[in-house]
Amino acid sequence: MDLQDFDAQGLYFEKPMSAEVENLLATASDAYAEGRAEPLLLQAFLLAPQNLTVLVAMYRFYYYQHRYRDAIDVAHRAMAAVAPDIYFPDEWAEINATNLANGVAQSFTLVRFYLLALKGAAYLHLRLGEIESGVRMLNKVMELDVKDRLGAGALLRAMTPTALAARPGGAVLEVAASSV
Repeated sequence: MDLQDFDAQGLYFEKPMSAEVENLLATASDAYAEGRAEPLLLQAFLLAPQNLTVLVAMYRFYYYQHRYRDAIDVAHRAMAAVAPDIYFPDEWAEINATNLANGVAQSFTLVRFYLLALKGAAYLHLRLGEIESGVRMLNKVMELDVKDRLGAGALLRAMTPTALAARPGGAVLEVAASSV
């Protein structure tokens, strides 16, 4: 399945949201430079905890603040918000090709969103030095995106062999064969 080959479908940011949430996001964007964005984003989240636009705004905020643990948490919240709509299991590690096919039948764009959120969380684990977690997540993305359209393989190839092999206790980390 080619995860770049899709027809125009609704995108997460096209979903309607309340005027109050929309206003909070706009105000948070304007308040970013003064350091006042986070409370506004959290207010928007309290009003619309499943809204993907809110979750993406929070993820970006935490990412650009270098608050990677918070960004990882938001990525998982985004995946949890999307999973029921595309019939994915609760745990990303349990997703298989059948889940992927069923998900694509529901919404190709939400499947891509989910996998990109997983890739984003993986990247942040790598940035935090949590190589094993990050590689496991990237391997899952690659398992489902066999043509590597989402670029998980590129991230794995960019890692040094030392980072991949040097594990506590001498354990060697397994990387999907198609990634190297």
